[in-house]
Amino acid sequence: MASPRGNRRATESSPAEIALALPDGQTVRARLHARQEVAGPHPWRYLVGVPSWIARPDGVEAAEYTVWVTDRQLTPIEGVDLSGVPTRRLPAPSSRPAPGWVVRPAPGRRGRTVVHDATCRHAVGGGTELGTQEALDALMREGARACTDCDAAAVLVPALELGQGHG
Repeated sequence: MASPRGNRRATESSPAEIALALPDGQTVRARLHARQEVAGPHPWRYLVGVPSWIARPDGVEAAEYTVWVTDRQLTPIEGVDLSGVPTRRLPAPSSRPAPGWVVRPAPGRRGRTVVHDATCRHAVGGGTELGTQEALDALMREGARACTDCDAAAVLVPALELGQGHG
């Protein structure tokens, strides 16, 4: 997938259809809601809405599950214009925060840890900088949790869930 160009204003935004490869090899059509440049081995992450269903007492209702993925899971659909999808680029290199993730002791909880995005306000003042794989490993340890004030819970927890039963 080609790198997105420029920033889009929210007033111009609209989701676009895109093909999403699931861990079991299936491909489904999803809605691409946003794309964001990030530090790390996969320089872009994409917010997609995956079709799902909710069981109600009077039947089944269509729903959408949103998750951040990398370009490795996505394939553009021929003829679909992605230019209206909101795009957020990293700041200029001189003002860029440290890449990756930070693990810190949980405040007031001996033996517990919290994994934060490196840009999280709770990651300031110490901790251990980690790459994505190390952050996922840290989350699998007893007493660890992902911060819900930054992207850690939204990005890392779904990645852990996708990997369950595949290794």
